[in-house]
Order: sequence, then structure tokens, then C-alpha cells
Amino acid sequence: MNPRLRAFVAVADHHGYGPAAASVAITQPALTKQIQALERELGGTLFARGRHGATLTEFGATLLPQARELVVASDEFTRRARRLASGATGRLSLGFGLSTIDLAPRAVAAFRQVYPDVEISLEDLPSTVQIDRITTGELDAGFVRLPVADGFAQRVLRRDRLVVASSAAVPGDVARWVADKGLVRLGRSKGPGLTGQVDKLCAAWGIHPATLYETHDLQTVLALVAAGVGPALVPATATRIAPAGVAFTQLDHPAAVWDVGIAWRPVQDTALVANFLAVLDRTP
Repeated sequence: MNPRLRAFVAVADHHGYGPAAASVAITQPALTKQIQALERELGGTLFARGRHGATLTEFGATLLPQARELVVASDEFTRRARRLASGATGRLSLGFGLSTIDLAPRAVAAFRQVYPDVEISLEDLPSTVQIDRITTGELDAGFVRLPVADGFAQRVLRRDRLVVASSAAVPGDVARWVADKGLVRLGRSKGPGLTGQVDKLCAAWGIHPATLYETHDLQTVLALVAAGVGPALVPATATRIAPAGVAFTQLDHPAAVWDVGIAWRPVQDTALVANFLAVLDRTP
């Protein structure tokens, strides 16, 4: 009924079929047919035609206000649907972890500048939890440790690596020094990927350092290091949030390196996700 209602409003506004047809970009015969079809459907006459064009009947005048409302509502519905389809509005849920503690917030801020009408959430979660939530649809995409399981689309964004965080100088034989000193560690439930990477490196070094203290927050790990409790093996990105008194030593070992990227499910490859990925590509 929408084109017929639009024709009805156009004739009422222009007081004639010719100008009304031009305003809705159809021929006058086509407009006449739409009005006739609408009158048959409604069971009454909308216009009286005379020398001075088309005049609303009482029946038509009574229905015109609601017809206007329906046309406006239809136009708004179409606009909103198109914005949703194009990813210009809607809701985008993202996860991130330790290795993108700097990049993820920057990308979200850049995205909001381009798409201010999109409601976006960003939650700090381990990669394993992110993958679970992407699978269930709770997250649209996540900044995670790569690779991920089959069935996910993924894009490598950077490489992260373990570094030694310490409050004292680190000697040349880092492995032996770590074995002797022990480690302040992040709990496995908070950072299973990081914990696994630390275990992998220690195994490659052939050492089993004691756990001096375990906490579930990376900033607490760094605070304990700064207080002199002991060293820690942390992502290089942790240098951005370290307190005063913490020094970092780079490690040149293949077991200390991993890829970090963004992952999503192809079935969730919506315009929102595509738009975010495009903004992410331009985020330094």
C-alpha cells in the first residue's frame, strides 16, 4: 500500500494529478491508477476532480493525516534499514587482551569518529574466552592470540614477544638468572595464553623457575616487580603501562614470540565488522 499512500499524499499536497505525478517521478496515468486502486481498497472516494484540480472529499480529508504519518514512518524505516545494512548504525561488541591493550582502544576511538551512531563495547578478556564468545555470538570480533581454530576468519596485526620485567640489572645469561630468581606470574585463569607462552619459553630454556607470587592483574605483576619482589616475563606491550622502577630486557628466542590479530566468524561478517576492519587497517 505504501506507493499508493505516497500517491494519495502527493495529490493532496499538489491539488492535482499532473504536478503530483511529477513529484513522485511517475506518469500521470500510473498515478491515477494508484489512486483508483487505493480507493477500491479503502472503499471510498478520496478526491473530487474538477476544473481546479483534485479536491479532497470528506473521506479523504479524514484519512490524510494518518496517511502522512504512515509515509513518514515508512521513509524512516527505510532510512534506518539502509543504515543498518551499511553498518552506519547498530551495535558492535569486541574483545581484546594484553597484547592489544594499546591498539584496541585506539581502533575503537577511530571507529567512533567515523561511525558515531554505532554503539560499541570493548571488553578485556583472555583470547580463549573471546573465541568462545565469538562462537556464541556474544562478541562480533576479538583481538586475540593467533592462530585460532578452523572456522574463524583472522587477520594478523602484529607480533608480540616476551620481555623480562625487573627492578635490577639482568645479566647476560638470562635463563639462568630467571631460574635462580623465580618469577612473579599472572594467573592462568586471567592470561592462559601468556601463561602458556611463559611455560613454553621456560621449557625451551630447560628451566623450572619458582613462582614467587601469582596475581590476576598485569599491573599488579608490574607493581610487584617495581617493589623488588622479583622479575616477571610479560608481553612487550606491557612497557606502556609499567610504573616507575621497572626495566625491560628484550629476549631473542623463537619461543618468546607470537602473532596477534583480530578474529571473527565468517557468518558474522556483517557490514559493521567490515567497517571496523577498514578503520582498523588505517589505525597506527
